[in-house]
Amino acid sequence: MARPNIFAARFEHDPDDPPAYAAAEANIGELAGGRELTVRMFEILPGASLCPYHYEYVEEWLVVLSGEVELRSPAGTEALQPGDVVCFPAGPDGAHQTTNRGSAPARIVMFSPATVPSVAVYPDSGKVGVWTESEADRFMFRRTDGSVDYFDGEL
Repeated sequence: MARPNIFAARFEHDPDDPPAYAAAEANIGELAGGRELTVRMFEILPGASLCPYHYEYVEEWLVVLSGEVELRSPAGTEALQPGDVVCFPAGPDGAHQTTNRGSAPARIVMFSPATVPSVAVYPDSGKVGVWTESEADRFMFRRTDGSVDYFDGEL
């Protein structure tokens, strides 16, 4: 049985991430052999956010390990402290963004179901992202009309 240690985790940076989203990831759930739950630890650089403001259609959880993290949610903005645990419900009520407002890197752990396809909605930019197991069927698109009929383009 694998036993990764979160205090000895190795973080991977994505060189394509812009400075406003400078965060590194350690997929500790995968290292532990998890299949049904995604458990990822992030190190967010000072002044950066983990992701744009978004919500998903699955429940997500956040645990703050270290640093000064600001949480934006539909209820407003609040400071989180190490040890704080937040549950984001599925759908618009669970919208969130975490930003490091401190002067040192902040570390958090995110828990979510490992289901695919997964969908994320980005209210600030009007985008929707769809992730599947197939790279060819992953999409990020912007809704300019707000809605289309189910049979649009089919008849």
